[in-house]
Amino acid sequence: MKHETRATWQEGMSFDVALDGHTFAIDAAPEHGGANRGPKPKGLILSGLAGCTGMDVVAILNKMRMPFDSFDVAVVGELTEEHPKHYNRITVVYTFTGTALDEKKIEKAVRLSQENYCGVSEMLKHAAEISHEIRLNPA
Repeated sequence: MKHETRATWQEGMSFDVALDGHTFAIDAAPEHGGANRGPKPKGLILSGLAGCTGMDVVAILNKMRMPFDSFDVAVVGELTEEHPKHYNRITVVYTFTGTALDEKKIEKAVRLSQENYCGVSEMLKHAAEISHEIRLNPA
């Protein structure tokens, strides 16, 4: 299987990107010659990780019949100071709310995603240290 994307230059540092029948803009910040028309490419890597592991966790918890009211995945990447700047540390925070949360099932779902299923995590762990935390019913 192959995936393909295409980035077509628009103006300045802005590109329109086509992926899986969807189109979106990417751009640089004004201080780097852009007009801030869309997200920056490096940030999309973090979004890809959040979406990949989030979908895994939902699918696994559904199979385990573990209900939750809400769920979100926050990903924070720390960039190196030197060029080429890249993420050397990434933290994934899984936050759940609900009245019937089973911490053991959630921990297992997160572990399975990180270690067995999330291809984005698999790629990134070769370039950065990835850690995670789970928050249940935060105040």
